[in-house]
Amino acid sequence: MNFRKLAVLGSTGSIGRNTLAVAERFPEQFSIRALTARNNIDLLAEQVRRFSPDIAVVYDPADARALRQKLDAGVCTKILSGEQGYLDAATHAEVDMVVSAMVGAAGLLPTLAAIEAKKNIALANKETLVMAGQLVMEKARAHGVQVLPVDSEHSAIFQCMCGNLRKDVEKILLTASGGPFRNRPANEFSRVTLADALDHPTWQMGSKITIDSATLMNKGLEVIEAMHLFSLGVDQVEVVIHPQSIVHSMVAFCDGTVMAQMGLPDMQGAIAYALSYPNRLPLGLSRPDFADIAQLTFQAPDLEKFVCLALAMAAGRTGGTMPAVLNAANEVAVAAFLDSRIGFDRIAGLIKAVMQQYEPVMDPDLEAILAADAWGRKAAKAQLPE
Repeated sequence: MNFRKLAVLGSTGSIGRNTLAVAERFPEQFSIRALTARNNIDLLAEQVRRFSPDIAVVYDPADARALRQKLDAGVCTKILSGEQGYLDAATHAEVDMVVSAMVGAAGLLPTLAAIEAKKNIALANKETLVMAGQLVMEKARAHGVQVLPVDSEHSAIFQCMCGNLRKDVEKILLTASGGPFRNRPANEFSRVTLADALDHPTWQMGSKITIDSATLMNKGLEVIEAMHLFSLGVDQVEVVIHPQSIVHSMVAFCDGTVMAQMGLPDMQGAIAYALSYPNRLPLGLSRPDFADIAQLTFQAPDLEKFVCLALAMAAGRTGGTMPAVLNAANEVAVAAFLDSRIGFDRIAGLIKAVMQQYEPVMDPDLEAILAADAWGRKAAKAQLPE
């Protein structure tokens, strides 16, 4: 396996922390050359001490100064801030693979910059492909860059497709745990508390993605991501509720064969596969005990209850800049719910109202995508209570 020099964009989040845990276990195979966070300077300072990267980046210049003060005088890491700092980390000359794990639309421009700098991408930031999937994948092909999925579902699909011909793929079956409200009636959503929504039954994730999982918007965003990663139409991506979260996703082939990738819920497996592809790392993770599990169950999602999933699939079917507007409205709505400005039951309605106001641009360039994102945020904020 080749020695890989990594930039981890979003190093203090769940994916970032797990990435560093994998890299730390295999120091003969990975070196951490750049780290970025938004404002968790305490954890970032600890990571800088552990990994001695060339560059560490936070968003606010004041946080950059505070980070420098937390580090010993002998630490040689260059501390940067702002959007240019993220771009510098993503294009750092000493890096050959960028782990794109920033949350939300903020990951798009650094990921594009990394592709243009011919860095391979381990992609956890699904919003990059939701907003600009066609543009991103075209640039990756033009620059000879691999885009390797880090999401467990997309990693599963990628693994199932390895060794098979793309033309033989009929559809993919994207599994979802169903979140904490799989069995709760929609008429009770108005009583959902923040603590309820953050109590995911299977995965430990950051707050934004956990709320997206509760509304099933996360799965909708993954549908759009899968379309671009694997060159599929929205009708070739089927979402299946699988509460046990053992089957991470499946691929159906033209001869009736269905291949599944299985494992216990642990993000390190998917992260390690993206970092080490085409090799596998001896992680020592536990395997499913099928006799103990006893049964694996599957069911169709209720699109009338989980309106966010239906909205995302509609945006994927429309295409153009509509997915960027969907994503922007969702980010505003989720932030408002996390800040107790709106109830859980208002999230889908807010997004739907924004989408209904918007006329999408087809075959957009980057400028049009960013304009759609800005429009979507402004329209969504206009829906919030004073």
